[in-house]
Amino acid sequence: MKKLLLSLLVAPVLATAQPKLSDANYRIYSVKQGREVSLREIAADMDNYDVLMFGEEHNDSVTHFLEASMLELMYLKFGDNLALSMEMFDRDVQPVMDEYLQGFIQERHFIKDSRAWSNYNDYKPMVTYAKSKKMDVVCANAPMRYTNLAGRRGQAALLELPEWARDFMAPLPYDTASGDYYLKLLGMMGGGGSDTGKSSHMRHNSFNLVVAQSLWDATMAYSITRYIKKNKDKKVMHVNGKFHSDEGFAVVSQLYNYNSRIKPLIISTASDEDFPKIKWENYRKNGDYIIITDPNVPRTYKD
Repeated sequence: MKKLLLSLLVAPVLATAQPKLSDANYRIYSVKQGREVSLREIAADMDNYDVLMFGEEHNDSVTHFLEASMLELMYLKFGDNLALSMEMFDRDVQPVMDEYLQGFIQERHFIKDSRAWSNYNDYKPMVTYAKSKKMDVVCANAPMRYTNLAGRRGQAALLELPEWARDFMAPLPYDTASGDYYLKLLGMMGGGGSDTGKSSHMRHNSFNLVVAQSLWDATMAYSITRYIKKNKDKKVMHVNGKFHSDEGFAVVSQLYNYNSRIKPLIISTASDEDFPKIKWENYRKNGDYIIITDPNVPRTYKD
């Protein structure tokens, strides 16, 4: 429950200095091929897909290193036909992002006005690289003020907002978590294994977490698919917390609501105390590629 609430209620604590990292700090496994692979092989596989869903643990130093590396490899392969999409920025700050990428505003104003997460240093390498290559960066998420409103008062309250405000979220009404994803949310909340009594199980102090979480999922999916519709030849690398994409749930399943033919490729990351001896069968269900990182590398902040 604590980990789920982290993304719903607060931004991460200020990041510490990045350690020096190398290939020795991670292993990558292809579920389809049943063997360990490289980042370059994932980039090559993207010939067959539209969106690379990179699911992270927000404070994993190694994962942030790999995200930046993956973005560079993708650019080397696809060039200007690549865009970056990020959970870490909300749709209403897209103009601020664009002004920064185009060189109109200074970084300090960008960080303040974009409401960058307090561990922005973890994501700065990707944004800086995108800026240097004139790459689009999609601010994909719904603002927290609206997810909070949805959690407190339901989707009906969102319909009362002015039309310009509703442009910062997925079209209403949006689908809410169901089936296995709902049960996964229930498990994170410490609920039972039954799919009954949804409204009572999924409330925490009268805040409906499933409605709020689903707005984030739907909005990120909508942002990605709307961008692809306007930029048909482009690949998108989307970065989000792994809970938003593991097992093909959340953002991944919401993608199909807006584009039934879209092809996402899922990376799931985790840290394992047995590293580098990894039981890959424990992770196979989480994605197409599994990245396990070295637990001895310091985290960028404590969760």
